[in-house]
Amino acid sequence: MLRPNRRSFLLGSASAGLGALAVGPLAGCATPQDLSQVPPVVFVHGNGDTAALWHTTFWRWETNGFHRNHLFAVDFPYPLARSADAAPQRLRSSTTEQREQLAEIVDEVMRRTGAAKVALVGSSRGGNAIRSYIRLGGGAGKVSHAVLCGTPNHGVIASDKFLVGSEFNGASAFLKSMNEPAEITPGPAWMTTLSDSADKYAQPDGRYLGMPGTPTGVGYDGPALKGARNVILPGLDHREVAFAPEAFAAIWQFITGAMPAQAGIVTEASLVLNGKVNDMPGGVPTNLPVAGAVVEVWETDPSSGARRRMVHRRETGTDGYWGPFTGSTKAAYEFVVTTPGAPVTHIYRSPFPRSSAIIHLRAGKLSDEDRKAGSVVILDRPRGYFDGDRDTVLMDGQKAPGIPAGVPTVSTATLRLPPGPARAVTTQFNAEQIAVQTWPAAEGHVSIAELHY
Repeated sequence: MLRPNRRSFLLGSASAGLGALAVGPLAGCATPQDLSQVPPVVFVHGNGDTAALWHTTFWRWETNGFHRNHLFAVDFPYPLARSADAAPQRLRSSTTEQREQLAEIVDEVMRRTGAAKVALVGSSRGGNAIRSYIRLGGGAGKVSHAVLCGTPNHGVIASDKFLVGSEFNGASAFLKSMNEPAEITPGPAWMTTLSDSADKYAQPDGRYLGMPGTPTGVGYDGPALKGARNVILPGLDHREVAFAPEAFAAIWQFITGAMPAQAGIVTEASLVLNGKVNDMPGGVPTNLPVAGAVVEVWETDPSSGARRRMVHRRETGTDGYWGPFTGSTKAAYEFVVTTPGAPVTHIYRSPFPRSSAIIHLRAGKLSDEDRKAGSVVILDRPRGYFDGDRDTVLMDGQKAPGIPAGVPTVSTATLRLPPGPARAVTTQFNAEQIAVQTWPAAEGHVSIAELHY
């Protein structure tokens, strides 16, 4: 594991190595002249996440005429919060560290673009960094709009017994400093997006925190802020209030002052992909680059996941980047990530409609139970959770295992198969379908079907 210059991994931009925007003015939305007055937008990921979660959001902004050179995504080096914010913890970060890093990023974006201010959009914990930067880090005069999506602004619990010292405790010193004496800091325009009742971290009962029957002191409206525009997105889960089309439309309108022409994604004529291999020391997610990782990209048969031909191979350097790779918007791909001490990870993706420089990759994990199976297939939805009632989630023609009904709480499903020859497994989440091939778990391989939507 190598530690590069701080800015090289704190800032992910959609501009690196990409072609010109393929979409022109669209009827019913702000024109390019109007959009030229809109500040650059910096997206801030949540707890344990990466900049890569925002690539579909970037696509929606680009589709509506916003230039990709003014879209940026943060990649905090240590995305996981400390158990107690004031107590140092290996491979985890404090609110102070994220505030200081975000301040550097904003200054860098302003330098690159020449803009006087930026708009900030945060998912979950990312909203904590935004609030802290604006209130305590000198950001009030540099931020035009602050959008907090599913951020636990009043904690996931307010207690002097549970999660003591955590930044996610409404009774913590951190959240008290954010909410008192006022819940918003003057200067930026403020908006929150929140679910009506489907956010697992905004529940009156502690069931989804592993404490069933314990009152949390937090209601469904926990992410709302007094003095902000609070937009309720019915039925959406904790992540979807940041990444779903409905969330995009609300955020676009708030920042640009006009409704988007569409919340869908228009396909580009050409495709260039790039991203970073991020480290997973001991299975802990970080966004530190991995040098010496080998990434292969295979074009696959979309109906079976079977390999057609290798189209890219690269060993990463100190910056961890595995591309750029020029591909086709009509092709399905398998990304094979080989890093020391980690399973050989086969990541299958449905066709990419647009280019992106933030297709970051992490090696998968295999538990002891996984290694006893013949093969393991994981269905992964980074930008949302699964709901057994609401969603169609299938693996190998059957309902995906381990998905409860009710409040959406899980974003992965794992299918363990008995030993046998390699074969195709079809996975499906609503309209998105990905076919994968199985690989032997005993030899340290894992297959992941990673959803775009």
